[in-house]
Amino acid sequence: MQSRRRIAAFLIVTLMSLAMLSGCIGGDDDETEDEPMRLIFGCSSDAVRLDPADVTDGESIQRMDNIYEGLVMYAEGSTEIEPCLATDWTISEDKKEITFELREGVKFHDGTDFTADDVVFSFARQYDSEHPFHEYGNWAYWGYMFTDIEEVVKVDDYTVTIKMKTPNASMMTSLAMFTAAIVSEDAAMEYGEDFFKNPVGTGPFTFVEWIKDDRVTLEAYDDYWGGRATLDEIVFRVIPDETTRLLALQNGEVHGVEYLDPSQLSIVENDSNLTLISVPGMNVGYVALNCGEGYVDANRNGKWDEGEDAEVPGAFEPFKDIRVRRAIQHAINKQSIIDNIYQGAASVAVQGMPPGLIGYNDEIEGYEYDPELARDLLEQAGYPDGFDVTMYQMGSTSRPYFPVPNEISQAIQTDLAAVGINATLYTADWGTYLADAEQGKAQMIMLGWSGDNGDPDNFLNVLYSQKTATVGSAGNYGFKKNQELQDLLDQGLLVYDPAERAEIYKEANSIIVEEATHVFIAHSNQILAFSANVEGFVPHPTTRMFFYNTTVEE
Repeated sequence: MQSRRRIAAFLIVTLMSLAMLSGCIGGDDDETEDEPMRLIFGCSSDAVRLDPADVTDGESIQRMDNIYEGLVMYAEGSTEIEPCLATDWTISEDKKEITFELREGVKFHDGTDFTADDVVFSFARQYDSEHPFHEYGNWAYWGYMFTDIEEVVKVDDYTVTIKMKTPNASMMTSLAMFTAAIVSEDAAMEYGEDFFKNPVGTGPFTFVEWIKDDRVTLEAYDDYWGGRATLDEIVFRVIPDETTRLLALQNGEVHGVEYLDPSQLSIVENDSNLTLISVPGMNVGYVALNCGEGYVDANRNGKWDEGEDAEVPGAFEPFKDIRVRRAIQHAINKQSIIDNIYQGAASVAVQGMPPGLIGYNDEIEGYEYDPELARDLLEQAGYPDGFDVTMYQMGSTSRPYFPVPNEISQAIQTDLAAVGINATLYTADWGTYLADAEQGKAQMIMLGWSGDNGDPDNFLNVLYSQKTATVGSAGNYGFKKNQELQDLLDQGLLVYDPAERAEIYKEANSIIVEEATHVFIAHSNQILAFSANVEGFVPHPTTRMFFYNTTVEE
C-alpha cells in the first residue's frame, strides 16, 4: 500500500512538472510572438538636427524620411513624383501657381489633425523673416532650391496654393524633398527652439528617443494613414568606423550598414548570411577651393544684389588665381584614387554632376593628371616653390561620394606635395564641419553631394552658383561670383522643354569646369549591406532611406 502511494505521488509530481514545463514552453512561444520586429541600422555618424527644413546632411535626412512626409513623394526607387499628403494638384497656365488638394483624415504623431494651416506654417517659417518660428532655423535649403516661391496661401482647410515669383521647371520634383516636408504647427510652436530634438510628422514612424552620438529610435505609427508599417521599430545606431560597422553586421548586432570600405565588398559578397546592394550613385565628391567671393542675402531674395558683398573667413589668396586652381586640378591623380581606394566602385568625375541627368556634357574631357603641367602653372602664377594650405577632410564620417575620407584625403595630400603644395589635413565632428563649410571658414574642403530630385538644377545651382555663395549658409564652398553662369542657371528653370534645358545645362557645366573652383573626384556607387533576412528595402537614387516596406524575417 505504501509502495502504491509512493508511485501515485511520483506520477502526480511528474504530471505537474510536465504541465509546468508545457506552460513554460507555451509562455516562450507567446513571448516570441510578441517580440517586436526591430531593424537596427548602422550609421557612419549621428544626425545633426531633426527638423527637415533646417538640415543639409544625409544622416539627419535618413532618420527624418521615416518621420515626415511632403505634399508629394518620390515613387519607390525613382525620382518620379506621386501623391502623398496632397491627393491632386493643378498648375496655372502661366506656371506661377500650383494648387493642391490635401488628404483628409490624416493625423500627426501628436494626435492633431493635418490641415492647410500646417502646410502654410511649414513653408512660411522658412521664407518669412517676420514669422514667429523663423528665428529657430538657418533654412539653408530654402535658399538653395525654393526662393522662387513667393507665398503659400490657405484656400480652405484642405486646399493650398503655392504662388511663385517666376516659373520653375524643377519645382514639382523639389516639393518631394525633405525641405518641403510638413511639420505639426502645434508641436513646433510648443517646442520652439527645441523642436529639432522633438520631431512630429505624419509619416509611418514616430520619434521615440535620440541619444546623442549613440542612436535614434523610431516606432511604427499605429494610426498612419497609409496603413501601419510591418516593422515595429527602427534604431539608427552610430558606428563611425567602417570595419566596426561590418563586424557588427556579421555578428548580428545590426541588420544593415551604410558606406562600406570598398575593400570590404568581396567579404560581403562571399558571405551567404549577408546581401550586398551596389548601384550607380547620383552623386559627386569634390574638393572646393575658397576664392573668397561671398555675400549675405540681406533682403532674402535669393540674389546677390549690389552692396551685399561679405568677407569670407577662409578666403585663400592663391586660389584667386585661376592658374593655381587649374594646377591643383592637374596635380591630383583621380584614376589612381578610383582604382586603389574605391576599388573600382566609382567613376572619375570630370564635371559637377553625374552622368544620366539632362545637361550632362559628354564633350567635356576634364583635367588630365599632369604634375609637370601643374608645377608650370604654379610657377606662372608666382608660386614656384608652392605654398602651405589647410584642407578640411571628413575624418571618420563616411558619405556616399567619399566612403573612406581619411584614405582619399591622404592620397590627395600626397599628390599635392609632389607639386610643392603642403596641405595640412584638418577635421572636426560632422556638425561643426558642415557649419564651418557654410560659414566659409575652410581654405580647401572635401565634400560632395547626393542628388535630391534628379534635376540638374539641384547640383549646379546649389553647388556652383553665385546665389549660394552666401556666407553663413553657403552651398557653393568655392565662393566665386560668375554672372554669366548664374544667368544660364536662372534660364534653365524657366524652360520646360527637356532638349532646350539640356543645352543650357551643358553650357553651364562647361563654364563650371573652366572656372576650376571645384576639383571633381568621383561619382561613387551607392553601397549598402544587409543581413540576408532583411527584405523589401529598395535603394533610392537620392540615397534617402525609406523603411516603410522593409521587413526582418527571424
